[in-house]
Formats: sequence, structure tokens, C-alpha cells
Amino acid sequence: MSSVSIIGLGNMAGALATRAVAGSHAVEIIGRDPVKAENLAATLGGGATIATLGAVPTGDIVILAVPYASAVPVVTQYGDALAGKVIIDVTNPVSPPIPRASSPPDGSSGAQEIAKVAPAGAHVVKAFNTVFGHMLAQGNPLDVLIAGDDAAAKATVSAFIKSLGLRPMDTGPPWGWRAGWRERAW
Repeated sequence: MSSVSIIGLGNMAGALATRAVAGSHAVEIIGRDPVKAENLAATLGGGATIATLGAVPTGDIVILAVPYASAVPVVTQYGDALAGKVIIDVTNPVSPPIPRASSPPDGSSGAQEIAKVAPAGAHVVKAFNTVFGHMLAQGNPLDVLIAGDDAAAKATVSAFIKSLGLRPMDTGPPWGWRAGWRERAW
């Protein structure tokens, strides 16, 4: 059992929180809307708590279940409070014409941009970005691709994924940072 802080209140946050509670993890819900956070925690039962946006996340694992455009600002806001944490990036940077979409700079990736602002000792692992929240909510076993540059962090995320009844699949080199590969919306 590990402790997990989920920043976000959307479908992906709810699906991951539901599976995490079922997997006997302590889950902390963090979001901008306190009422929505309370409602999500109430649906999860006794395995979930609520934290105020900006409070230090208690989880050893912090899941960024926010749109890509919000991910870097959220990590920047939390700053050193994320030191020593494993940060799971579930985002998908997408390019226009999708309304309100954003993309990382050329030659970079979304996860790389998040890692640039993460504090020393925090490790970013890309995961869950190829799985839709409604598919997670169905409870079926699914494959979850992961990528990261720290073996221990990837092992932590792999164990977490397995505890959710899912299959982790290590995709190899981290985000292609050195090759300049960029994530694309699938």
C-alpha cells in the first residue's frame, strides 16, 4: 500500500482514485473546487481524504490529472513540496485545432517540460496517457505504457499500476528527450 495524491477532479482523476482505493491505497484528492473534491472523496468512501489546492501533497506518488496546459504551472506552484515524490504525468499535449490546446516547445516533450520545473529529488514518470478515464472506470485489465529516466521511480509506478489490476509496460528510453521526440495525441 502506498499513499497517492491526485491533483485534479475530472474523469481521469476519478477513475484513478477509484482503482487506487480498491487497491488499498490511501488517496488524497486535491482540486480547485472544494465541493467537487468533497463529492469525489465521498463517492470513494473511507479510503479518500481531501486537501486544499496548494497544501503539501501527502502522497509518495503525486498524479497530475490535469490538462497539459495546467501541469507545468501546478508543479511550479508546489515547488519543493514535491521533492522526493514520484510524479505521474497523465497529460497529453495536443496541437491546435483542438480548442484551448497547448503543446510543448519544439524539440521537447510535455513530460520533459514538467521535469524541468520539478524540484531536485522528484522523478517524473509518464503513464496513463494512452488510457481513457472511462476505460479505467470499467474495471477491466488494461495495458499502461510508462516511461521515465529513473529506474526506482518506474518500479514504484509499475507496482502501483499492478495494484490497480492493470499491466505496466515499460516503453524504454524516457520520452525520447535526447532524440527530440514529442508526445502526440493518440
